[in-house]
Parts: sequence; C-alpha cells; structure tokens
Amino acid sequence: MTVSTLPGPLRLGNLEVATPVVLAPMAGVTNASFRRLCSEQGAGLYVCEMITSRGIVEGHKTSLAMLTFDETEKVRSVQLYGIDPTYVGKAVEILCAEHGVDHVDLNFGCPVPKVTRKGGGAALPWKATLLGEILTSAVNAAAPYDVPVTMKTRKGIDDEHLTYLDSGRIAEDAGCAAIALHGRTASQHYSGRADWNAIAELKQAVDIPVLGNGDIWEAADAIRMVEETGCDGVVVGRGCLGRPWLFRDLAAAFAGNDVLGLPNLGEVSAVMRRHAELLGSLMGEERGCIEFRKHIAWYLKGFAAGSAVRQQLGLVSSYTALDDLLERLDPEEPYPLAELGTPRGRQGSPKRVNLPDGWLDSREMLGAMDEAAEDGTSGG
Repeated sequence: MTVSTLPGPLRLGNLEVATPVVLAPMAGVTNASFRRLCSEQGAGLYVCEMITSRGIVEGHKTSLAMLTFDETEKVRSVQLYGIDPTYVGKAVEILCAEHGVDHVDLNFGCPVPKVTRKGGGAALPWKATLLGEILTSAVNAAAPYDVPVTMKTRKGIDDEHLTYLDSGRIAEDAGCAAIALHGRTASQHYSGRADWNAIAELKQAVDIPVLGNGDIWEAADAIRMVEETGCDGVVVGRGCLGRPWLFRDLAAAFAGNDVLGLPNLGEVSAVMRRHAELLGSLMGEERGCIEFRKHIAWYLKGFAAGSAVRQQLGLVSSYTALDDLLERLDPEEPYPLAELGTPRGRQGSPKRVNLPDGWLDSREMLGAMDEAAEDGTSGG
C-alpha cells in the first residue's frame, strides 16, 4: 500500500493535533521537562509517563506526583494502565474532573515478564471481553468531559497468538477515538524489526484513526511508514532519546518542508544545557542535574567526546559543573552520520512470554485478575 499524500491534522474526538505525531510515554524519561523540551523543538501530542489506575484511585503519592504538567502544556495527555474496568473508569473520571486532562491513552503493550505473568500488559488483549469492558468503562467515564480515549497495543503475545485486529475492532466498538499499534509482539520485546504490514492491515480493518509505532528513527522513517501503511499518524519513542530535535524534523516533514541540517556538537550541547535547566526548574538544580545524567550517553552517542568528559558528565550535580564540562566539547564536531537510522535505547532479544497457567486456553477471562498485574508497568 502506498499513500501519495501526507495526512493532515490528527483528529481525536474534539481534539486536533496539527502535526500527527505522538510522543510515546517512557518511564523516567517523558516527564514535564522532557515534554516541554520536545515541544520547543517541534509539534505534536506529548503524553506524560504512564500511571496506573489503581494508583490514581487510591491516591498513591508516586502516581499523583507524575501528574505534573508544564505551564506551557495546552493539552494535558495521560497514559493510563489498568486491569479492572471499575478502577479504570474511576481513574479516568478523576483525571478528567480533578486534573483537567484532555486526552487519555490506555496502554496494553508492556512486555515485562513480571506484568505478563499475571495476565497484564501485552497479555491482556488475549482476553477479548475483558479488554472491551476496560475500554468501554474508560470511554463512558470520559464522555461527560468530552475527553477522547485512545488505546495502544502490540501485535499480540507472539506470532501464534496475534490480537491486534481483534483489539482494533474492540476499540472501535467501545468508542475509542484511535488505536496505536506497535508493530512487534510481546515476545519480541524491542528486538528485530517492527512489522509495518500489520499497521497497514489494522488501518484497513477499522474506521477509527490508526497510529503506527516502531522503528521511527528519523523523520524520513515516519513519512515512509505513512506512505506504506496509510496510517493517520505516528508514535515516536526511543528515536527521540538524546534527540529531541527529531520533533522539529517531523514537523517539517509532515508540513512538506525540507528537514533542517543535523546539529553539530555545539548545538547538541545547547540542547543538553536546556534539558538540564528544565529538569532543574521541575525538581531543583541538584536533583535535576542528577536526573539529567541518564540522558548524557544518548546525547553524545557517536560523538568523539572522550571518556574522561563522559565520565565526569555522569557525575554532575550543578549547572556550574555541567557548563564547565560542556565547554570542553568541540562545538564544531559534526553530527555522527553513522548514528542515523540506528536503534536507540533498549532492544533486548526475543523470548517466550511469561503468562498465567492456562492463559491461552480461552479468549474469555475466567476468575479475577491478579492485582499484581498492575504493578511496575512501563509502557510498550
């Protein structure tokens, strides 16, 4: 399938996203500071870190602390995870009524063993009726507030147990505004290549917008995905790690404009400093600098920055120290072309998915879900 024209704005209920690009929630990364940094570079829908429905309903401090939005965020978007229709519905109502959330995305893509072995995450869509009940509960709770609900999922548990086409139809029947598909199974984790053909198949199977996710490392990848699958927009995760200017490139590409040249190390250093500054504004200078350390390797990937500077950057706890180290970098060093189009972040390797005993025997849920299936989830 080849589409000759680029998609226009992404419509999610009454919400319009001018550039059809969504930032995928990533645990410990996509906090308010990172979302602002990305939005300063380009345009799209920026979703906060995933929060569990039980954490919202029971008022857990950690969950509520993650509901922090930057003053510039005009659209408050939250990704929610839950396994119980009642809890999910209550959580959505709380998000809409008490936190002014404008969009709720439900995640069913987490492949982490400690989650799937309890039937949660990417394992849950196998239980078709339960999935429908969760989505319907969320949509009904959001309806009085005119807040669109979307869903993100994977192809399925493994190649023998695919669920994405059923999930798409269930999401459409439940009233979801869109569905995002990561073109990998849970057994793949983040290894191998994403199956864009599955995204194209899902687009043909449903009438609601379909968003494609998987292996978008450059703006050209996003355009190629849209052309090959006909999807209505893209979801970007690992590709923007240490490269928030990817959203600048995506905005230009979807507008039909030329993508700007690659940043040199001096320009990358300026973005690094801005990132640390935004983190400091959110959590204080020292804590912000410490939080920034995890991003350094991503920003400097492929650059000849030197092991000594890299090591010291991994220990920064003040702006002064950060500035001193950034000044030691060669501002004229060109962007490493070898890094373009290559995977970033976690990849892992294919492995058998841990599931509850007898989970695959039926598409119906027999008995109650283990509450532990809602613990420790981290996107998908």
